Amino acid sequence: MFIDQIELLCKAGDGGNGCLSFRREAHVPRGGPDGGDGAYGGSVVVEATKDLSNLAHLLSHKHWNAERGGSGAGKLKTGKRGKDAVIKVPVGTLIYDSKQENLLRDLETDGETVTVARGGHGGRGNKHFANSVNRAPREFETGQVGEQRTIRLDLKLIADVGLVGKPNAGKSTLLSRMTRATPEIANYPFTTKYPNLGMVRVGYGEQFVIADIPGLIEGAHDGVGLGHEFLRHVERTGVFVHLVEPAPMDGTDPIDNYRNIRDELRMYDATLLDRPELPIVTKCELPESDETATRLSEEIGKPVQKISAVTGKGLPELTQSLLKLINPVENEDDWQPPPKREYV
Repeated sequence: MFIDQIELLCKAGDGGNGCLSFRREAHVPRGGPDGGDGAYGGSVVVEATKDLSNLAHLLSHKHWNAERGGSGAGKLKTGKRGKDAVIKVPVGTLIYDSKQENLLRDLETDGETVTVARGGHGGRGNKHFANSVNRAPREFETGQVGEQRTIRLDLKLIADVGLVGKPNAGKSTLLSRMTRATPEIANYPFTTKYPNLGMVRVGYGEQFVIADIPGLIEGAHDGVGLGHEFLRHVERTGVFVHLVEPAPMDGTDPIDNYRNIRDELRMYDATLLDRPELPIVTKCELPESDETATRLSEEIGKPVQKISAVTGKGLPELTQSLLKLINPVENEDDWQPPPKREYV
């Protein structure tokens, strides 16, 4: 199950109470007050981790309560501080205050944290209220109540490369061949119902993250099909690989399909068209692929690569092209390709 939006109720721990106590020891007259302070309550903290890919693990745990601070004790003993409640989320999660609808933090790096509910202060013991007039105070403070907040987690995947295209264009097959990801693959549209991530490793020192964005159709920017539910995942993608199928199952024109996807991206967010894009013709084993590649090359004004995710043809060249787009160099002659990876 893939979950990219969820609301959580967060309750920080209350502060511990201060202590009312007097020193009582043999041979120590007028011992005086010795009540210790209460401890801070635990806070609710959200932490980003690269070990998670979505928010499904939070479905059965929507209420998060931090530990209450311990109360003070005699002999000026301070209570034990309450433990924080730590919520693990994937990198790329946005945290909103559900009531105020304002963004609290965008967790973009592994290990980044934000406190969404702060624990209450501990109360002071009666030792703090002693003075020259009141030498035996019986006043003490109770701990403050911890903060309570309802937050909304909104996941937007972070990937170096995003695969976009019409349904059944071969995105999932390509992802499974280039990475160890195992997306669902079938010969019908909308097989992919949620984004899949994979890591492409080239040689020993080069790697990048690639995301399979579910197929887009006309009207996606208005919510048609999977619409906004997954279009927002392309916002954090650095490079687009636009897969064009040479012989669509619905009989549509491949070049028109390419234009339609571009229009949907533009109408959703015009800045997406400024991202580097690598249009490729998939399923090059089909006889229609040569004509489609020629027409697409005339459409964009530059050569178009042809690949086959089934046979592996063109995949090493595709990987090298993506590395150049992800890590551009000023002088093309200075760029050295890493050792090629064999696709079997």
